[in-house]
Amino acid sequence: MSQKVGKTERRKVDFEKMTENNWYSIKDIEKLDTPALVIYPDRVKENILILKGMIDDVDRLRPHVKTHKCKDAALLMIEAGIKKFKCATIAEAEMLGMSKAHDVLLAYQPFGPKLERFIQLIKAYPETRYSCLVDNKAAAKHISDVALQQHLKIDVYIDLNIGMNRTGIIPDSQATELYINCNTLAGIKPIGLHAYDGQIHDVDLAIRTRKCNDAFEPVKKLQQDIKQRGIPEPVIIAGGSPTFPIHAQRGVVECSPGTFIYWDRGYSLICPEQPFLTAALVVSRVISLPDETKLCLDVGHKSVSAENELSKRIYFLNAPELVMIGQSEEHLVVDAGKDHDYKIGDVLYGLPYHICPTIALYERAITIEDNKISGEWKNIARDRKINI
Repeated sequence: MSQKVGKTERRKVDFEKMTENNWYSIKDIEKLDTPALVIYPDRVKENILILKGMIDDVDRLRPHVKTHKCKDAALLMIEAGIKKFKCATIAEAEMLGMSKAHDVLLAYQPFGPKLERFIQLIKAYPETRYSCLVDNKAAAKHISDVALQQHLKIDVYIDLNIGMNRTGIIPDSQATELYINCNTLAGIKPIGLHAYDGQIHDVDLAIRTRKCNDAFEPVKKLQQDIKQRGIPEPVIIAGGSPTFPIHAQRGVVECSPGTFIYWDRGYSLICPEQPFLTAALVVSRVISLPDETKLCLDVGHKSVSAENELSKRIYFLNAPELVMIGQSEEHLVVDAGKDHDYKIGDVLYGLPYHICPTIALYERAITIEDNKISGEWKNIARDRKINI
């Protein structure tokens, strides 16, 4: 007698297939020129489901799109019920407008020409509710004045410095005064607080949690100080990937992980408690054998993020023993040891340590489904400008 397979059982079978040892293997690899960025859409979809399962309310998710920069990936999240997003550039904001995202925070303080572009964006995509960051009175007034000239009122979040020490205002009485000041400006409307703790990336979850809670405590106090002034309680947007599981437990805080969509070697080592799947690889080939122990691969600085030390740029899933020797714009030299059996043309599947800037190196990603090339996703927001 035949039996119907339920949705849960089907997902379990699919998950087991996606996590088998050679899940990444491409059967028609001879069609793929290298170096190539490849995406596995089934694993992307699974990561979205995992993300939703790690929080109590999907409305508390505000994923950062800086990782994927891709309309196809954004649409998968929107189809999964995610309505809010965060981005860092005007191009990323426009990509989300093109995707008809409901709510988009430009996690940047626009000024001058960037503000002019932001205004154009708001007008071009009226179905999307755009907001931005401010961290000082001068910028707040500038944004307000320009918005008024364009007959707009722009939602803003106060950008808080809780340890990153790059932008933002310390969450103290001055931040309260800035929020109150913004509330008096006719062209903007303060609606929340933005607190990014990207400096916290301890492998030990207990230490990471303690540091996260310590950094967040002044943010909670600031929220209540503002509320006690008779102003509506500000929304709080907090965290990135390493602190996502911690902020997800806070009840009302909106969380902004980004790397989950593709995952990478770096976060798989830093955040072993997070069960996301690798969904993006850089495929490379052996192009030369310089001597009896070395291989030269076609994956240089232009093919994988190179801001980390040489040993922490790419990890080859099917050749973990390779030792990095040197890298230039188009080449990576590795040591394979004596008596290796590598030959010219051998394919290596590389997992980047940092996927976000790696994506920015590629105009498009080749999609792999059922272990075969199925199409491509354009990384349209890797450009500085799409239309606006």
